[in-house]
Amino acid sequence: MNEKGFFGSLFDLSFSNFITTKIIRFLYGLLIFFSGIAALALIVKGFSMGFWRGIGSLIISPLLFILYVVVARIWLELVIVIFRIAEHIAEINAFIKEKKG
Repeated sequence: MNEKGFFGSLFDLSFSNFITTKIIRFLYGLLIFFSGIAALALIVKGFSMGFWRGIGSLIISPLLFILYVVVARIWLELVIVIFRIAEHIAEINAFIKEKKG
């Protein structure tokens, strides 16, 4: 398979090269970062609404953070699996064409 760089894949009008497999780590990092920001915002919002709500949000926000990161990881792994299946099918197809030809 003709492997291109990020920008080569981005402007590949035939969609024969995927950019998702190249940026998935970056997307996962962004999701972790934004879920951390959301957890901190939940804590601040809780304490702005009162002491006991703040304590409750201090307990709940780490659990929500972990839950969101796990769900995001599973979702991104499913996306990668789909793209890897497509890549392996393309390799199998090329192998079959080579054997026939």
